Amino acid sequence: GRGQSAPGAWFGGVAAAAMEAAELWVGFVGAGRMAGGLVRGLLQAGKVPASNILASAPSDKNLDAWRELGCRTTHCNLEVVHRSTLVFLATKPHILPGVLEEIRPAVGSHHIVVSLVAGVTIQTLQRLLPPWTKVLRIMPNLPCVVQAGAMVFSRGTNAGDEEAALLKSLLSSCGLCEEVPESYIDIHTGLSGSGVAYVYLFAEALAEGAVKMGMPGALASRIAAQTLLGAAKMLLETGEHPAKLRGDVCTPGGTTIYALHQLEKGALRATVMDAVEAATNRACDMAKD
Repeated sequence: GRGQSAPGAWFGGVAAAAMEAAELWVGFVGAGRMAGGLVRGLLQAGKVPASNILASAPSDKNLDAWRELGCRTTHCNLEVVHRSTLVFLATKPHILPGVLEEIRPAVGSHHIVVSLVAGVTIQTLQRLLPPWTKVLRIMPNLPCVVQAGAMVFSRGTNAGDEEAALLKSLLSSCGLCEEVPESYIDIHTGLSGSGVAYVYLFAEALAEGAVKMGMPGALASRIAAQTLLGAAKMLLETGEHPAKLRGDVCTPGGTTIYALHQLEKGALRATVMDAVEAATNRACDMAKD
């Protein structure tokens, strides 16, 4: 049988967004690092009880961590769909078409299907699922794992305000979550998905500069990381333009302006802009493959 009847009991109206967490049944098809990051955010925020979450993966390798969190696990993708209202697709891109073919017969009008899969468009998802399916596409980034992610999502033809509000309310526990046109998703990949790596490179360089001047590496790395965290927090909390905050740090003839002059000589800004462009273009190319 279908197991719980709760998934079918999907009521419209504003209540959807504020739905009792206990009534929402969440499934993950694929249980890798990003899916694990999202589920930790949901659990830490108390949005959904662990017993209402079911994850599937081909082997137990990734599922053990989910069991430790109190979630239910299975090797059967169809079981996830049967027992969930909200289904996150978190497989590798090349596996997804086969998975969609497998689950298609079980997808009903009460389901909300949210894809985390890179490079797969809403149009493709809608083509491979029943025509009435409520589809949304989300692009998270790795810091979702520590509930400091930056996520954007777009909705398909049948996903309405209720579905968008529900997704946003759930995912805000994992970090910043914004609804955008689908064309922004590849840009988000270049800016934020890949962008965390640019920041790690910068953090490494900052620390190495301090090591060169005589500070121990471990201490320099901690201070570099906290410097990035503090700067980012000020940007978010003040809402000021980065140039304004940068100006505030530069006293006439002081240390900072000497350092910034070196960064300008190294064309830091142009290089970073090129990096975002290169990653965005690559994301677009991958979507065409």
